[in-house]
Amino acid sequence: MTELKEGDLAPDFTLPTDQGQVSLSGLRGKTVVLYFYPKDDTSGCTVEAQDFTARLASFRNAGTEVIGVSKDSAKSHAKFRTKYDLAHTLAADEDMAVMEAYGVWVEKSMYGRKYMGASRDTFLIGPDGVIQKIWRKAKVPGHTQDVLAAIKAG
Repeated sequence: MTELKEGDLAPDFTLPTDQGQVSLSGLRGKTVVLYFYPKDDTSGCTVEAQDFTARLASFRNAGTEVIGVSKDSAKSHAKFRTKYDLAHTLAADEDMAVMEAYGVWVEKSMYGRKYMGASRDTFLIGPDGVIQKIWRKAKVPGHTQDVLAAIKAG
């Protein structure tokens, strides 16, 4: 699989959410922030989700939809959303097909043990479906501000 680059057409997808389903093609005409994260209700993932929710009005004012994707189920997303009062879309990629298409399902290592997991990557997708910017292995502190700044810089 070739790694996606800025300027590539973003792979389309349709995924279940805890509120129905979401498809990238259904959001054509809007800018989309597609962020991948390892797991619901873990420390870094929770802070990242809360940061996106805290700035959601700014993203929406800029004509942008925010979608978080993990391999957790829609039911898990519903609990995560309720527990932390999250307002943006959380999509369930239980078979990891979308993560594979975006190149974020990768080998990771913790304490010398190797395993497969989601890389914390974010894709800024333009209204035409083209990837405008990619953040690989994003660091949570300051990340949502960086994404918002990139949108505003246009």
